Amino acid sequence: MEPSLAVVGATGAVGEILRRVLVEHRFAYRAIKFLASERSAGKSIEFAGKTFTIELIRPEAFAGVDIVLSSTPSSVSLESSPMAARAGAIVIDNSSAWRMDPEVPLVVPEVNADALRQIPKGIVANPNCSTIQMVVALKPLYDIARIKRVVVATYQASSGKGATGLNDLDAQIASIGRGEKMPAATAHAAQLAGNVLPHDWKAGADGYTEEEWKMVKETHKIMGDDRILVSPTTARVPVRVGHSEAINIEFHSAITVEQARAALSKAPGVIVLDDPATGEVPLPLDCVDRDEVFVGRIRRDPTVPHGLNIWVVADNLRKGAATNAVQIAEVLVQRGWLPRR
Repeated sequence: MEPSLAVVGATGAVGEILRRVLVEHRFAYRAIKFLASERSAGKSIEFAGKTFTIELIRPEAFAGVDIVLSSTPSSVSLESSPMAARAGAIVIDNSSAWRMDPEVPLVVPEVNADALRQIPKGIVANPNCSTIQMVVALKPLYDIARIKRVVVATYQASSGKGATGLNDLDAQIASIGRGEKMPAATAHAAQLAGNVLPHDWKAGADGYTEEEWKMVKETHKIMGDDRILVSPTTARVPVRVGHSEAINIEFHSAITVEQARAALSKAPGVIVLDDPATGEVPLPLDCVDRDEVFVGRIRRDPTVPHGLNIWVVADNLRKGAATNAVQIAEVLVQRGWLPRR
């Protein structure tokens, strides 16, 4: 039977993309509803050519719902996701609230879909955007030579901060074009236009940002191997959509550039663009509105016995958030892993 869906946080930046991805993927459902906080409840929303009234997030709203696609702040998720799970739904939660809970699977379908076999709390966590695209690229290489160490530098788009981040960047670019005084940054840590921000996230332990620690801990959980050493540096760049990552990988055993390229070319959800001489390289502009992870500049690292460098790009709002959530729902339906009512 086709599932009944609820989209929570339907009016936010990721919620808007979720609605688009559901239509594009032709996700089959028997019923759908849209939920939000008091600020948006009662408003109208368009979906698949129909108009829906947004309902308030409350226990009664989840009655009969099989799958919840949730994109809310962590503070809201901590209350609303258990509420939906108690009503019998499987919640696919895009916030950071549940990612490190040992009873909540943290899933990227191309990497660890089997983790969805057991969902003790009725909640599945959608990983951080920068982690998702990295592990999609790492998994086929790990399967060949097992990964010892990863050094990653990210170049993350303004939209990682949501609509407020884009408003910041757009206003700054417009002021430069008009020769006006630069407006104060409101979403980003400092002026982003014409700049790079290595401190655009909350500070964490040992001088690392919370974003950097997410990449460490989430990689261990998704890959199922906490022996992988992960050394991250995250930075925000003046790009609207599309995160880029320079990834250096050290392996336990030998792997050639040719083996890596062949494995990545066959990997689900990966597109290899690896001919820099002709301009065939992954670029953020080219990945916008795409669900795949793009990999290029595959080359040997001559400083270690078994090492490679790769360049990885993906749409942070789609594969980094909305698309990954919808793909999780697709796996649950296709494999019959939804609870029977």
